[in-house]
Amino acid sequence: MKLYELYPLTAIVGQEDMKLALILNVINPSLGGVLIRGEKGTAKSTAVRALAEIIPPIPTEYEESSESLKVIDLPISATEDRVVGTIDVEHAIKTGEKKFESGILAEAHRNILYVDEINLLEDHIVDVLLDAAAMGVNVVEREGISYSHPARFILVGTMNPEEGDLRPQLLDRFALSVDVYGEKDVSLRMEVIKRRLQFEADPFSFIESYKNEQQQLRLTVLQARENLKAIKITDDLIEIAAKISILSEVEGHRSDITMIKTAMTIAAFENRIMVEVDDLRRAASLVLPHRLKRKPFENRTFDSTVIDSVLESYQIMK
Repeated sequence: MKLYELYPLTAIVGQEDMKLALILNVINPSLGGVLIRGEKGTAKSTAVRALAEIIPPIPTEYEESSESLKVIDLPISATEDRVVGTIDVEHAIKTGEKKFESGILAEAHRNILYVDEINLLEDHIVDVLLDAAAMGVNVVEREGISYSHPARFILVGTMNPEEGDLRPQLLDRFALSVDVYGEKDVSLRMEVIKRRLQFEADPFSFIESYKNEQQQLRLTVLQARENLKAIKITDDLIEIAAKISILSEVEGHRSDITMIKTAMTIAAFENRIMVEVDDLRRAASLVLPHRLKRKPFENRTFDSTVIDSVLESYQIMK
């Protein structure tokens, strides 16, 4: 196993939004994945792989696994057959039996499907991925023969915006997005260097030193999955989510629903059963930025004052 695959998630300095977005998706896989955008060397890949070291796989309807998640990589050069799998049509015609050779989507079931440089992936492959992620099923059809299998996975994409962006309709299919940057605080930047040097000098001792924190995070995630079943949210907060989406001029209703589900997951992560206003604020900052409508060549950024104005009016009304 490569060293970077073992680096503890709890040892990553800063990047709190990125870590939160990843953790929320493993607590509540129905959210719909996360897109991480940022410059090189900001721990994007490290965080994704580190997550798998401590988090159990997506639970089925009937059981919870004690094993760890796997990270299934999807190379940007992968063909559609390699991704979705293939049906042996000749075998089916001769024998009347379906013979399916599984692809990457089958391997990713109940795990993390990771696409580095997702903005460089062929559009039709991205479409296949997002459709499977939305439905939880992969359907393969060849020459009138159809085969389907479960494909419940957490889709995580990372990219450097300088190398191009994703189409707006594809951006919208990711539940959450995070923009990451190198640390600007000198002390935090020094800590990044120190921890990395310690890890490379003696990875096993370094990992051991974070064993308790890693275990605590795992237990917190498992508890949050249980909490999620009992989370409650008021109509007032649902109304706020709708107003925030309207004022942010996002299209459709996916943002509203995802915002509410994300706020509920944040509450579960913090071991509460009631969603609070601040949960909605944090959820909006993860759900809305990549859904903003942009004109060609327009570099529109997310305006958090929209959220503040809606929440302020809500506080006044109370």
